[in-house]
Amino acid sequence: MTSAGAVEPVRHGWFPHSGCDDSCVRAGKQRAGRIRLVRRMVALPLTIGWVLAVGAVVTVAPRRVRTAYLRFAARRLLAALGLRLDIDRRTDGSGAGGLIVANHISFLDILAVAAVSPAHFVAKSEVIGWPVIGLVTRSVGVIGLRRESLRGLPAAVDAVRADLVAGDSVGVFPEGTTWCGRGGGRFRPAFFQAAIDAQVPVRPMVVSFHTSTGEISTEPCFIGADSIVDTLRRVMLAKGLTVRVQLRELQFSSGDRRELADRCERIVFGVPNLVDQCGTASVALAA
Repeated sequence: MTSAGAVEPVRHGWFPHSGCDDSCVRAGKQRAGRIRLVRRMVALPLTIGWVLAVGAVVTVAPRRVRTAYLRFAARRLLAALGLRLDIDRRTDGSGAGGLIVANHISFLDILAVAAVSPAHFVAKSEVIGWPVIGLVTRSVGVIGLRRESLRGLPAAVDAVRADLVAGDSVGVFPEGTTWCGRGGGRFRPAFFQAAIDAQVPVRPMVVSFHTSTGEISTEPCFIGADSIVDTLRRVMLAKGLTVRVQLRELQFSSGDRRELADRCERIVFGVPNLVDQCGTASVALAA
């Protein structure tokens, strides 16, 4: 039961499941001081306000202007939360183009990827209805997907294909759900078909959150019984957090979406089918 009188939707056999829960979240040693916290609490709503206001105007601007705006807006939102952005370009240096696939830790992943390569994103449909966050996600062109029903999957894949054919980049998190950041799940192949049909490359990216000493931080994750407020509170109370985005080589398809998904999974996580620190069958994050 999700609430009084409300029945939880029946989930299909392929519903994405994460092995992470509340026990994965560990508070960092460094905490933000009172002045720093107040500054963030003031900066975040102000930043969201101008992002939405400018975004309403930019929607009719040329693609180059929209792309520049989305990148700048994502970076300002991360900064307002106290997150430093670290971009690791080990490839040709270009963040744009085709289908972007990344591991999934939090709704903040959308901002992290958009700060490097602005794109439309596929996300669970509930995100679009969230207060404030929903407004921001709609402004960056989120494609909603009801994970409880497989019926909506073909339409979502078609929407991604259409955006790719039109020349837009689209970001997808193929695990289908979030993990704590110390491991991840298998890449589902469905959206890779959109890249194959649109004849565009796939850009794997690795997203990770780190403490000031470089260790993996689980505070920004969105797992277990977390609400939006829980995740935002942990991030705003933390000091010295960095979100790192690593760009990997463009991948081209041989026509087999499962092979393409497996290949990108290996690139993002390093070594497949390991047992991560959460003790569940998953892949280990090679950050």
